[in-house]
Amino acid sequence: MTACFLAVYETPTDAEAFDRHYREVHIPLLRQMPGLRRFAISRDVTALHGAPFYLIAELEWDTMDDLRAAFATPQGRATAADAAHLQELAPVRRMIFSVDETDVRSQYCRVGC
Repeated sequence: MTACFLAVYETPTDAEAFDRHYREVHIPLLRQMPGLRRFAISRDVTALHGAPFYLIAELEWDTMDDLRAAFATPQGRATAADAAHLQELAPVRRMIFSVDETDVRSQYCRVGC
């Protein structure tokens, strides 16, 4: 079961400073996280309700144990410390969750799928 870390950033007070720091400091730290299988960054974010978001980052590990172990390493602690700095530039919501990947067609589609 895949484990994900999701960070949803609101619009920063200084978008240029936020983008520069994210690109030059935070992404290189993310790339050093042990066991990180994939990460995706999206700026094309449309909120269905409420204020729009500025950036969404999704990080993926094979298991929840791998995710937790990664954040317990020196690289993980450095990334978390840097995330605290980013939070000074833009409000953020963070969450971790497991993804049960199921092909819905196999369960719900009986004919012609």
